[in-house]
Amino acid sequence: MRRAHSMEFGSAFVDGGVRFALWAPTAEDVALVVDGADHALARSDDGWCRATVPGLKAGARYGFRIGGDLVVPDPASRFQPEDVSGLSELIDPEGFAWTDEAWRGRPFAEAVIYETHVGTATPEGTYAGLEKKLESLRDLGVTAIELLPLADFKGTRNWGYDGVLPYAPDAAYGRPDDLKRLIDRAHALGLMVYIDAVYNHFGPAGNYLHAYAKTFFTERHPTPWGAGINFDGRESGPIVRQYFIQNALYWLEEYHFDGIRFDAVHAIQDDSPKHFLAELGETVRAAFPDRQIHLMLENEANQARWLERDGSGRPKQHDAQWADDLHHCWHVLLTGESAGYYESFADKPVERLARCLAEGFAYQGEPFKTLDNHPRGEPSAHLPPTAFVTFLQNHDQVGNRALGERLSHLADPAKLDLARAGFLLAPQIPMLWMGEEWSASAPFLFFVDFAPDEELNKAVREGRRREFKSFAAFADDTSKIPDPTEAATFEASKLDWSERERAPHAAVLAETCRLLATRRDVVVPLLKSAYRGAEARLPRADVVDVTWRFGAGTLRFVANVGAEAFAPDALSGRVIWTNAPDGTGASLPGWTGVFLTDSAQ
Repeated sequence: MRRAHSMEFGSAFVDGGVRFALWAPTAEDVALVVDGADHALARSDDGWCRATVPGLKAGARYGFRIGGDLVVPDPASRFQPEDVSGLSELIDPEGFAWTDEAWRGRPFAEAVIYETHVGTATPEGTYAGLEKKLESLRDLGVTAIELLPLADFKGTRNWGYDGVLPYAPDAAYGRPDDLKRLIDRAHALGLMVYIDAVYNHFGPAGNYLHAYAKTFFTERHPTPWGAGINFDGRESGPIVRQYFIQNALYWLEEYHFDGIRFDAVHAIQDDSPKHFLAELGETVRAAFPDRQIHLMLENEANQARWLERDGSGRPKQHDAQWADDLHHCWHVLLTGESAGYYESFADKPVERLARCLAEGFAYQGEPFKTLDNHPRGEPSAHLPPTAFVTFLQNHDQVGNRALGERLSHLADPAKLDLARAGFLLAPQIPMLWMGEEWSASAPFLFFVDFAPDEELNKAVREGRRREFKSFAAFADDTSKIPDPTEAATFEASKLDWSERERAPHAAVLAETCRLLATRRDVVVPLLKSAYRGAEARLPRADVVDVTWRFGAGTLRFVANVGAEAFAPDALSGRVIWTNAPDGTGASLPGWTGVFLTDSAQ
């Protein structure tokens, strides 16, 4: 089985040679450079520059000469062996032989997501290294691997959110065929693979679009990263939109990914009659009618509009949104922290937790204190639980801390036991952050590599320290904050998989495995039946009692996050999990809970 995504951008093998295409509407002089030789490009009135060169083979190096001196990589490069400023390598996508022809994916109801950063997930920090761990993840109960962004970034280490070449998986982790081999093996094991894509900005180093396509950006939509991407420009907008839509289709077709998580879509500003997010979701749905493709959003605005279902309960555009609100509620309860955005949840953490569990968003249009009391969110109670991806930790919530502490470094293990069950057995789609399944000891720190641009390295280093100087712990001494530009910071973030076999990590791993087996056997069958709504109660100010109703039965979660014991009323059904001493949940001491299920009559 061979796969290649056909698109107007970049390079493509055609009869008689290789076709090259570059959209360069603001460059006066453009030439193609292949293996050191210049080739003329035919230019059209709409800014496209094209040429077909005969006799080329995979492995040739090419770029585009702008204005006579500057040679830039292909913005749709499939591979950058010499980093973001080097020449692009000509890749023949049909050179890889897939073995997963029968794979169509899995229903989203079955998803248990494992978010992972390829460079720190294993000692090798490569696709091949992660491939060796796939069987362990399958045996844990994971059904989907989500890779942090792979778009080529400056240097050899980065979270991935500084990518500048969205079509080129970074060479730090291996070659394109290594990534395809990882996905092919995952599918053989029954695992889905998702990719995180960044369509709201480009990184600060290695983006050459300004040199030949200034209209790719617009000052009409300023962002924290500078001028916004021009999704709604009258002349440029259609090309810009297709650049990213084709990128999504490319990952899903050519690499056979099973879904995409779109980063910070609230930062995608678009005044078009049809928003880019709507066009993106609808285009993907239409392109793969015979596959299970899952589209997920990170959206601080809590816009339920992108998650709507059709009459059959299928997503019209996007499957789910990351449920940050639910994370914030659990985090406040587990740690007592109330700084930053946690302030907006610390006033009523139990009440807001109950609403998240039953309805998805805690804020559905109410004033949000962290946003100067501007309204945040849209009504979401009508959406099914599978419209929300839940988590206790992720790369942001760990890595954006000054010292990269995991929740297991901050919370009482007994309290964490309740929260772990509370999110793995609730009917939303659960996501584990790599190493969370055994309470890994390694932090996940913020790291970059912009060398030899020491000015940019210095700006990142000083910016990181400035960011945390207002925190009491660092007010007088920011030297304790790890330097994000040092290789040691990256190395410290790598997982030690041998911990899984030692106390106390082995016990956490075993419990995670038990919970996921229960989810598979009990919760997933409920999710595959019709959703009929949920009800949340607060029988006491520190007790959550939520019941979800499905065609196949009910699921109920009662959790006491207070200090005094609580006796739930009218318990019925089968106990599928409890950490209460009596084993029934009839009496719940502080920080204990019970999950029960009852079959439909």
